[in-house]
Amino acid sequence: MAEPSTDDDDLIDEVSRDQVADTPGDAADPQGLIDTRIPEDIRSRYEIYSYRSAAVILSEGHPRLFAEICDALRNFSITTEIIRTAGGNESDIPKLFSRSLRPMGWRETVIQGDLLIQLISREIVGYTKAGKAKTVQKKREFKREKYLDGHKVDYVKDRVAFDLEWNSKDQTFDRDLYAFSAFAQCGVIDVGVLVTRGYSLGPLISSLGPSLNKNGDIERKRNGTPRLTAEKYGASTTWMGKLIYRLNAGRNGACPVLVVGITPKCVSDWVQPEGIA
Repeated sequence: MAEPSTDDDDLIDEVSRDQVADTPGDAADPQGLIDTRIPEDIRSRYEIYSYRSAAVILSEGHPRLFAEICDALRNFSITTEIIRTAGGNESDIPKLFSRSLRPMGWRETVIQGDLLIQLISREIVGYTKAGKAKTVQKKREFKREKYLDGHKVDYVKDRVAFDLEWNSKDQTFDRDLYAFSAFAQCGVIDVGVLVTRGYSLGPLISSLGPSLNKNGDIERKRNGTPRLTAEKYGASTTWMGKLIYRLNAGRNGACPVLVVGITPKCVSDWVQPEGIA
């Protein structure tokens, strides 16, 4: 029997490691639908999945915004050095999308709102001579302030939301999907797009060797041994398997979500060694 752990973080990580989906489930849209809506050059560079007809809603309902997102994806390119360097996941990679989307009016947006609740009933105030009840309508209302408070999406334009998760704790996906759902339920957006590390990027990351600090030097552990790049991108961080697990479970609520997975074809200086898929 394994020794019990007293560390809450250890328990969270242990549970989280099991919460991975290898493929989209029945809740996902058919691949054929995606193939007819997403341009081939985008599909050739990214892993694309669609839930609740997101590909149709985005491409047909918002063609101008869809074209802007496709252009941002075409312009997106990273290097192995960015992947290896400490802090690159927190600043350099999001900036690449910001350079394309911010000038076109995609803004960080927070949704807040109060909930006005009305209770409507009928009260008996008397009876007719025939014994039929006389009623009047009664209405009581009250407000729950800040019912929606602080749900943020990094890029919103008109009725489309877009977000990127490169290497955060995988629970960040719950926050993102809840925000998408809140925006959609309030009628603010019709569809969300979420970009993360694709399934196929894992072997590339595992092959990169030691990670680098911000000065470009090899990072080392306390015992002096090099820290591998793959150690920065653990099983409990934001990547496709963690996101698809949540979408298969319906955690996006009623919000259609288009999923975009970054693949090795987005890494400009990557030369695929033999034996690496």
